Amino acid sequence: MDATELPIIKKWTVMYPVYINSKKTMAEGRRIGIAKACENPTCVEIGDCCSYLKIPYAIEIDKAYPRDFMQRGRVRVLLKKEDGTLYNSSVSSKKQLMLKVAEMVPRHHGRTKKQETTSTSTAGPSTKSGKGGKKRR
Repeated sequence: MDATELPIIKKWTVMYPVYINSKKTMAEGRRIGIAKACENPTCVEIGDCCSYLKIPYAIEIDKAYPRDFMQRGRVRVLLKKEDGTLYNSSVSSKKQLMLKVAEMVPRHHGRTKKQETTSTSTAGPSTKSGKGGKKRR
């Protein structure tokens, strides 16, 4: 990246994966409803969704969300052009972008391939049944 490009990216909207993670609570940083959120999104998946929506983005791997600093990465997004017109007419705010991305991430091509391989390997029946524990007298 050029030094001339960095100040421009610095003014873009920030979107952390925590914002749309259904495993997190509102206090931990989730910004949309749990019914509309997706499970454990990554920066790459969010970036792919932004490119599908034809919205410019930049992934910053070295950054972390302050409340959950163990999860690395964030996505910078540019919603409006310099003249004020939108890149995508269906996404006019950060909230709408979060809802669209959270809707698209579960259908992400990398995520559907992972689910197919895990579902075939865990197809065996369970041998343990019932409630185990110590019996009281």
